[in-house]
Amino acid sequence: MRLLFATAELRPLASAGGLGEAAAGLTAALAAHPEVQVITVLPDYRRWPLEDVQQLDLDVPEWAAPASVRLGHHADAGLLALVDVPGIERPDPYVDTDGNGWGDNDQRFGAFSMAVAALAHRLDVDLVHLNDWHTALVPAFLADAIPSVLTIHNLAHQGWADPSWIHRLPTHRDAYEWGNAVNGLAGAIATVDRVVTVSPHYAREIVTAEGGMGLHLRLADRGEDLVGILNGIDTRAWNPELDPHVPPYTPTDLTGKATARAALLDHCGWTDLGDPLVVLVTRLVEQKGVDYAFEAARFLDGMRTRMIVLGSGERRLADWARWLVGEHPDRFWFHDGYDGPLSHLLFAGGDLLLMPSRFEPCGLAQMQAMAYGTVPVVTPVGGLLDTVIDADARPDGNGFVASALDESGVVDALHRGLRGVRHGGRRRALQRRGMTHDWSWTEPAARYVELYDSVLARRQS
Repeated sequence: MRLLFATAELRPLASAGGLGEAAAGLTAALAAHPEVQVITVLPDYRRWPLEDVQQLDLDVPEWAAPASVRLGHHADAGLLALVDVPGIERPDPYVDTDGNGWGDNDQRFGAFSMAVAALAHRLDVDLVHLNDWHTALVPAFLADAIPSVLTIHNLAHQGWADPSWIHRLPTHRDAYEWGNAVNGLAGAIATVDRVVTVSPHYAREIVTAEGGMGLHLRLADRGEDLVGILNGIDTRAWNPELDPHVPPYTPTDLTGKATARAALLDHCGWTDLGDPLVVLVTRLVEQKGVDYAFEAARFLDGMRTRMIVLGSGERRLADWARWLVGEHPDRFWFHDGYDGPLSHLLFAGGDLLLMPSRFEPCGLAQMQAMAYGTVPVVTPVGGLLDTVIDADARPDGNGFVASALDESGVVDALHRGLRGVRHGGRRRALQRRGMTHDWSWTEPAARYVELYDSVLARRQS
């Protein structure tokens, strides 16, 4: 099977969040599958070097021209097709230095979608796998003979564009026309062969008015063609036994985790009071429920715990975090920005991961934390419900799930989590369950291959 996998992000080349992590993990697992030859296609944002390069010029309309592809091998990404279209080369894929979206993002990613379709024809692939709104216009430019699959990583971002875009689409115009605008994701949902979300619970949430972000009816119309496949994590990059950023340790010997705790306390400038460490590695945005965590920080003294936050995002939340540092200098610590090695140290040195998301299509941090023996405390949404089992509700629990999606629910779950990790035997049982579970991409990739096969079989019949 010759598969073209189209994405706007791919770790470590370009990654603004979960999409880059997921694309890297899944394509690596697919490349190892004997039935699949995967070609990953990515915008050529920064002219990355490739080996054994083949230059291809693409036949596209004038509004997307000139378009070309450098096809070759990358040391980390494997077989890679880097697409050059007007305006695509930027220091950040989506935003300027002030955090505002590039004003021509619709043009940039519309041209990228056109180029992906042209490349699919040029390479005569068997199937195209699309990811999120950045590739959502591809089906409008793709010959109906080439089947396609769409993975929705976050339904909140839909690829809205000016209504004049409808005249650039050669097919499926009715599907993309949405009110007095063009909605890329709405059109792709209606026209691809199968729609996938990144967890089973999220697949159920997005067909409801509360979780569907205005697209619930269109998604519900797909019936059994909408499925949820839980993401994995890169178990080479997120493995405390092999991680160069932390002292090594295993499920049966956690000595290195204690050393990582000491290193984390030292990084924060704290002495060890013996209190549990609650860590957050997150984007500072409303979706992530960071305000729930910051409200809970009022109780740090009473709960005898400390909170360490690593993340960047909305200014008001960053300002709130800095205020909390001033109010609770011995209890609250904040790093504004993303720091890869530091995130590994937080997962290794922390006792609890707090992840109070308002919605979470899949979530990676909770799986990464469990791989490091840090117990998750989460809200009852999306992929968090597919990965975290409440230890107060089931004997096979690996974490703690809030009973309600609000501040009181988060505080109660945090209290229960603190009680759990303060009990030595229970803590070790929770850590062992998280660390020994297979969080890799092996099973998700196998499920995707089954889905591809079913699409091709249905097309042939």
